Amino acid sequence: MSYLSSPAIILRVTEHGDYDKIITFFTLRRGKLSLMAKGAKKSIKRFAGILELFSVLNLVWTYGHGRSRGLPILHEASVVHPFGQIRTNITHTAYASYWCELVYLWMEQGQKQVSVYKLLEHVLGQLNSGGLSEETLHITFQLRFIAINGFRPGFDHCGICGRTMDQFQGSSVAFDVRRGGILCEKCFPGKQGHLFLSKGTIKFLAWVLNAPLEKLHRLRFSNQAIEESLRMLETFVPYHLGKETKSLKFLKQVRAGLAH
Repeated sequence: MSYLSSPAIILRVTEHGDYDKIITFFTLRRGKLSLMAKGAKKSIKRFAGILELFSVLNLVWTYGHGRSRGLPILHEASVVHPFGQIRTNITHTAYASYWCELVYLWMEQGQKQVSVYKLLEHVLGQLNSGGLSEETLHITFQLRFIAINGFRPGFDHCGICGRTMDQFQGSSVAFDVRRGGILCEKCFPGKQGHLFLSKGTIKFLAWVLNAPLEKLHRLRFSNQAIEESLRMLETFVPYHLGKETKSLKFLKQVRAGLAH
């Protein structure tokens, strides 16, 4: 029997029969991985209180004997970061649930991606500690996650003619959701599928996309930049994912409730 190990973040927990749970992790060394946690629903000693959403664990698992099929078996798990404060706040839970669902839906099983792992661990840690605002973390995660996965937005020049943004006229810029980039006033077709962002918001997004994560606390931005960035990313990301997730719908409901 071959044992494997890795740090991992819990993305999803599913009940399985009377005694077991299926836990989907995003691991540092093996990417997305679903494991069977035998007896996790009944055992007081085994896995007691540690298989919680968003937690960072150290795992040990095995693929079993010979030709046996089915999910790999989780043998051991120890807590590295419980991130328990997230689960006590419905707004924080809504944000973290969306980030984890994006990773769950977007990433292929067994697709190792260290950058995604470190990004998710960072934003969950900051959300848990209150080190950065929810909106800043939400913008940062979506922007960097989609860039890592091949859909890096273009903020420097027109996606059609190549004119740089400092040559654009006016204070607002069209963003083409399908192309994933800004368009100058000459190339903007005036059709649906485009959003308008201020030049200040474009510069803010470009900075977030390129700055080291540890420097994000220096950000100072306007309410307009936040609102425009959230609207753009919550349109752009679902477009390329192919759907709006349940967790994003829930997050929008939570934010709407807080606004009233």
